[in-house]
Amino acid sequence: MFIETVPNRDSPPAILLRESYRDENGRPQKRTLANLSKLPDHVVATLRAILKGGTLIGRGPDHLQIERSLPHGHVAAALGMIRKIALDRLILSTAKDAEARRSCDLVVAMLVDRLIAPRSKLGFVRAVDEETATTSLGAVLGLAKVRDREAYAALDWLLERQARIENGLARRHLEDGVLVLYDVSSSYFEGRHCPLAHYGHSRDHRNDRLQIVYGLLCTRDGLPIAVEVFEGNTADPTTLKSQIEKLKARFGIKRVVLIGDRGMITTARISEDLKSSGLDWITCLRAPQIQALAKDDGPLQLSLFDERDLAEISSPDFPGERLIVCRNRDLARERSRKREALLVATERDLARIQAQVHRKGSQLRAAGEIGLAVGEVVNAKKMAKHFALDISDGRFTFTRKLEQIAAEAKLDGIYVIRTSVPAAELGTANAVQAYKDLSRVERAFRSMKTVDLEIRPIRHWTADRVRSHVFLCLLAYHVEWHLRQALAPLLFHDTELEAARAQRTSPVVPTEPSAAVKSKKAIKRNANGDRINSLAGLIDHLGTMTRNTMRMSLAEKHPFTLLSKPTSLQEAAFKLLGFDPKCVQ
Repeated sequence: MFIETVPNRDSPPAILLRESYRDENGRPQKRTLANLSKLPDHVVATLRAILKGGTLIGRGPDHLQIERSLPHGHVAAALGMIRKIALDRLILSTAKDAEARRSCDLVVAMLVDRLIAPRSKLGFVRAVDEETATTSLGAVLGLAKVRDREAYAALDWLLERQARIENGLARRHLEDGVLVLYDVSSSYFEGRHCPLAHYGHSRDHRNDRLQIVYGLLCTRDGLPIAVEVFEGNTADPTTLKSQIEKLKARFGIKRVVLIGDRGMITTARISEDLKSSGLDWITCLRAPQIQALAKDDGPLQLSLFDERDLAEISSPDFPGERLIVCRNRDLARERSRKREALLVATERDLARIQAQVHRKGSQLRAAGEIGLAVGEVVNAKKMAKHFALDISDGRFTFTRKLEQIAAEAKLDGIYVIRTSVPAAELGTANAVQAYKDLSRVERAFRSMKTVDLEIRPIRHWTADRVRSHVFLCLLAYHVEWHLRQALAPLLFHDTELEAARAQRTSPVVPTEPSAAVKSKKAIKRNANGDRINSLAGLIDHLGTMTRNTMRMSLAEKHPFTLLSKPTSLQEAAFKLLGFDPKCVQ
């Protein structure tokens, strides 16, 4: 049966309920069953929908109910990106058994959970369990009931596949002749039982806590590829050899240019590790090495920088290498200002100690006690090298070393890039910019440690669990990097950064923000009128899109899922991501 509207000349059209059939000769025919012309339009529309296979929903609040409503938009964004870059397939790889699929789903769930709401593994279990879920993550991945031991077993399963996953990421993003960024950081540890946890140089300024050290390999764009965890008292340069072996042996890259800071790629590491492995490098000279080059008879003459800020020199102390001297005048002014402020602050504290020593009846009289008090002051701000100290029983005087301060001030703003890459392969400006790109690794550390993923505090006790936790955070940042690239027009990112760099007169000069990003920061909207957010703010807003489980009284055995209507900002975000949130269910 069907409803047909039949024109009726100058009168209103007739609305007829008809039925189709075949006559004795098999020819299709139709006959009228009823005239519906006098029925209201909404009744006719309802009958038409029912005849087309629709379901009648009764009136009243009990006929259509929302059984459960869970935040979904942020889950769809993170999970959709994981699937878009095929990270889930790389994690699962050739393992096809049900146990491996379950472990892979749990690992993917932990990645998404760390992106949207970093928490402990036990907190993750409660967040995805079907009874206590706080997002749609568990329902979308079909995790159902999740036990604590399953999450930890999935971490162990992931660690077993770390080398293969890193190899896959390297095949995707690294090739011969590639520039690779490498740097090391540390994170403090909760507890005392992990064999990796030791006291060491704390970058978190938590000398009261044990820590671990980890090294991160990234592409020049800051995309993380591999991570390795070391004991907390490991010196930075000693981590380099294992990275060289990883690049050459595991990743199979014949020619690599490794970029690291001056504390990482030292002269000893160059001669013992890099040269013997056939790797090129880009690093920076230490202050004593720069001072040696700047002697009266040295190759670094400051007159070179009267009218320019970049010059390439050579020195017999660095045979076969290029030395690119840069002078940043803004940096010179800042260092001069900071040195003077530290000198003044140190003098103030030293004067306080001097007055105490010379005060009648003071208990601070012994030379040893005076030395301890003075040492604490000058070492606190690292100004001991700039003061001449005269300490004896009941006497203390100090003066500035003016000649030494002036000699150091002459080199303010000067830094020297050291590289083995020939000029024909990497120009002077590109070599300087490549070294400055190390800031992208520092950005990765900030994101992993504090801003987004919160790698710390680390509560696992066993070495393997700590390694798997750090590797999980690396994979989460790998996904976050892709999210940031795709969502850049909606974030406070400069989408015209490369164009702005190309317009600079020198790579030493800081890149000026483009007009587009200045406008975004000023009015908090982009060119399309969309509101600008931080990534965390945008993820939170996406989370307001809910996944609703619906049920009708006329079909109680057949619940269905319905997403809430997206806001304009959510629509813009998923358009940039390139997939529909309805498809991530």
